[in-house]
Amino acid sequence: MPTKILVVDDDPHIREVIGYTLEQAGMSVALAADGSQGIARFVIEPADLIVLDVGMPEMDGLEMCRRIRKSSEVPILFLSARDEEIDRIVGLELGGDDYVSKPFSPRELVARIRAILKRSDRGVAEPEAETLSQGALHLHPQRHSAVFADHEVRLTALEFAILRGFLARPGLVFSRQAIVDMAYDDNIHVSDRTIDSHVRNIRAKLAAVGCENAVDTVHGVGFRLGSCEASG
Repeated sequence: MPTKILVVDDDPHIREVIGYTLEQAGMSVALAADGSQGIARFVIEPADLIVLDVGMPEMDGLEMCRRIRKSSEVPILFLSARDEEIDRIVGLELGGDDYVSKPFSPRELVARIRAILKRSDRGVAEPEAETLSQGALHLHPQRHSAVFADHEVRLTALEFAILRGFLARPGLVFSRQAIVDMAYDDNIHVSDRTIDSHVRNIRAKLAAVGCENAVDTVHGVGFRLGSCEASG
């Protein structure tokens, strides 16, 4: 079965361009004109990834992302105008996996989608250790599962890829560029603020289940895996 992409954008021209581009790349495409239509379409016909515009009438992309994340960790790639940097960061903190700025290159869009899918459990499985562990944190790469002290931790594909990289080399300090190289493919440009948002999300999700020491900041250098011990 071809990869199914749901494209949600209120601009019919952009929907047409993206739909054509993705179909040419061998993917199956469903289209929606706003967040409400997007949610309805996703419920009826689940997708492998959602391309989601931030600025739409009725229900914008940020609100749609909030609602989707209540029940699904489907990868979400945001589209945003160049002057909406704050919205892009908020989108990542709400659980988005990546963003592409408008106007965008169709080739870049396809590359980013493939990179996200490759890092998700919908992509090609990679042979690796059955379980990666630190303290009370256990990652099961083949099942795309993260557990801390018997609590399931729901991570997006890129959050999982970053945390998996930390656990694979627990003593190493990763620069932001090293994290990009670890979690992204195809030499895609990713800003430092995007990486900081993903790390912040990982910390918040683990803190919510009692892990207050998931990722340490090494000032002026980057990040490394914390002790991941249960608090209390």
